[in-house]
Amino acid sequence: MADAPFDLRQLRQFTVLAEECHFGRAAARLAMTQPPLTQAIQRLEAALGARLFERSQRRVALSPAGEVLLPLARKLLEGADALAPAVRAAAAGLSGQLRLAFVSSVTYGPLPAWLSGFRAAYPDVALSLREATLDVQLELFAAGEIDAGFVLHAPGAVPPGFEHVRVIDEALVMALPQDHAAWRSTPSSAAAMPRLRWRDVRAEPLVIFPRTIAPSLFDALVSAYHAGGETLRVAQQAIQMQTIVNLVSGGMGVAWVPESLTHLQRAGVRYARVGGLPGQALRCETSLVWRAGAAPVVQRFVEHVRAAPRRPQRAR
Repeated sequence: MADAPFDLRQLRQFTVLAEECHFGRAAARLAMTQPPLTQAIQRLEAALGARLFERSQRRVALSPAGEVLLPLARKLLEGADALAPAVRAAAAGLSGQLRLAFVSSVTYGPLPAWLSGFRAAYPDVALSLREATLDVQLELFAAGEIDAGFVLHAPGAVPPGFEHVRVIDEALVMALPQDHAAWRSTPSSAAAMPRLRWRDVRAEPLVIFPRTIAPSLFDALVSAYHAGGETLRVAQQAIQMQTIVNLVSGGMGVAWVPESLTHLQRAGVRYARVGGLPGQALRCETSLVWRAGAAPVVQRFVEHVRAAPRRPQRAR
């Protein structure tokens, strides 16, 4: 069998001739004269080691080998035609894969709407989502397993070494059991979140996340209690915010949680702002972080989030 090379142009010429079954008409479609077309088909047959057309003075028809080649050639040409647009789309961040991690608290804020809007705007981007705390995300970044992540931290304490955009700046509010004594002196109101006094809750044991998963926020809480002359008392630790709220409902203690988490309505739990804290009011931030030089699709997502509404709705 001959092993002479052939190219996509020859396959395209073969496909047009197979559709026309006439050298003259095929040559006209290809904007060439008939002799070069005949020579090109002959070279292709030599390269493949098979006659592709049955020729006579009256007709041109595909041979059995040509019948086999035609669908394969069409598929190859379709792939070749799609190659350049696909590469340009990936280079522009319009297609590809985005591996995104997130802390659980952001799912009670704007993240679902951001993801829905991004899917609608960039349907050719495959989103891979993974819930993970900051410590896990740092490991995933180091292993090259995620492209971007939403992390929770104290104000201004974005993990070093990342590009970032702050997407949420919100108060920390307190979750308490429904039957907690602090509610007795607080009027119930459906119109707004109630406010408790720092002196009434400062000695309460806390249900809190381990320091390893949000060190800056943990340290901010320790500092706030220290400024108020108290020592932070840890009754129980839990990783996920919804687990923390569930433990509060079981009477394990009280908890500081991002205000957006008040969308998680759990039986046996009420949320309140706490007034009279020493120093500044307790706040937290959520930032979208990614490595410099990330793929174009990451920048597309960053731009989408920058342009999207960020302010979480306040609990009523």
